Amino acid sequence: MKKYFWLILATLTLTACNTKKEKEAEAKDANALLVDSLRQALTQSQNESTDLIETLSQIQDGFDQINQAEGRIQLKGENGGMPDKQAIMENMAFIQRTLRLNQELIADLKQQLRNNARTDARSKAKLEEMITNFTKQLDEKTAEVESLKEELAKRDILIAEQGEQINTLNKNVDELNKQNEEKAKTLEKQDKELNTAYYVFGTKKELREQRILNRSDVLKSNDFNKDYFTRIDTRVTKVIRLYSKSAQLMTNHPAGSYSLDKDAQGQYTLRITKPQEFWSVSRYLVITVK
Repeated sequence: MKKYFWLILATLTLTACNTKKEKEAEAKDANALLVDSLRQALTQSQNESTDLIETLSQIQDGFDQINQAEGRIQLKGENGGMPDKQAIMENMAFIQRTLRLNQELIADLKQQLRNNARTDARSKAKLEEMITNFTKQLDEKTAEVESLKEELAKRDILIAEQGEQINTLNKNVDELNKQNEEKAKTLEKQDKELNTAYYVFGTKKELREQRILNRSDVLKSNDFNKDYFTRIDTRVTKVIRLYSKSAQLMTNHPAGSYSLDKDAQGQYTLRITKPQEFWSVSRYLVITVK
C-alpha cells in the first residue's frame, strides 16, 4: 500500500513540476510577446517622431530659401538703371514653387500628426502651434508675392509708357514677359517631373488583374494600368502605410534607403529614409500585401 502511495505522490509531484514549468514557459512567452510588442511600439513612436522633425525642418528650410530669394530681387538696377528682369523672374518662379511645396508639406505634417496617436498632449499642442505659425507664414509670404507681382506689373507699364526713348533697348517687353512666363512654367513642370513618382500596393491577384504583375515579373509590359498607381511628390511623401501584416517590395530600390516597420498592431509601414537614393533606380514602386 505504501508503495502505491509513494508512486502516486511521485506522479503528482512530477505533474505539478511539469505544470509549473509549462506555466513559467507560458509566462515567459507572454512576456517575450509583450516586450516585442512594446519594442515595436517604441520603434514606431521613434520613427514617427523622426518623420515629424524631418518635415518641420524641410518647411523651415523652405521659408529660409524663400527669404533668401526675396533678398535677391532688386527692383532697381545699379546706379538707378534698369533691373535685371531675367533674375527677377527666375527668383519669383523659385519662390512660387517653394511656396507650393511648403503648402504640401504643411498638409502632410497635419496628416502625420493625426496619424501619430502616441504623441503626448503637451507635444501635440506644441506641434499644432507650429503648424498654425507655418500656415500664417505661408499666408503672409503668399500676400508678399502677390504684392511684389503687382509692383513688377506697374514697372512694366512704366517702361512701356516711355516709348521711343528706350524703344531700342526694350522694344519687346511684352514678348520678353511672355517668354519669361513660359520659361517659369517649363521650370515648374521640370521640377515636378524630377520629383514625381508612383506607387501601388495590393494583393498579387489585384496587381495581376491590373497587368502590373505577370507571374513573378513586375512592370514587364507597357500595357499595365497606370491609373491604378498613386502619384506623389518624392519630397513630400516619405511614409506609406500598407495596412497589412505582410508586405514585399517587388520593384528594385537600394537597400538602406528605406525600412519596413511594424506598428503595434503588426501592420507594415514603408518609411523612405533616403528619397533620392530610393527613387534612383525606379520611379515606380510596387508592393505586394496580403
